[in-house]
Amino acid sequence: MNWGSWSDFWQMGGYGLYVWGSFAMTIVCIAGEIWFLRRHRLQTMQRLKRMNAWETPT
Repeated sequence: MNWGSWSDFWQMGGYGLYVWGSFAMTIVCIAGEIWFLRRHRLQTMQRLKRMNAWETPT
C-alpha cells in the first residue's frame, strides 16, 4: 500500500481502528502473560523456599 500522509497511514484505508486495536490487544495480552508468568515464578520460588526450610533440620 502507498499512503500519501501519516493520517492515511493511521487510518489504514478505513480499517485503522481494527488494525491498531488488534495490535493494542495483542500487546496487552503479551504483557499480561509476562506478568502472570513472573508472578507464578515468584510464588513457586517462595513455595520452594518454604518447603526447603521445612525439610531441613535446624
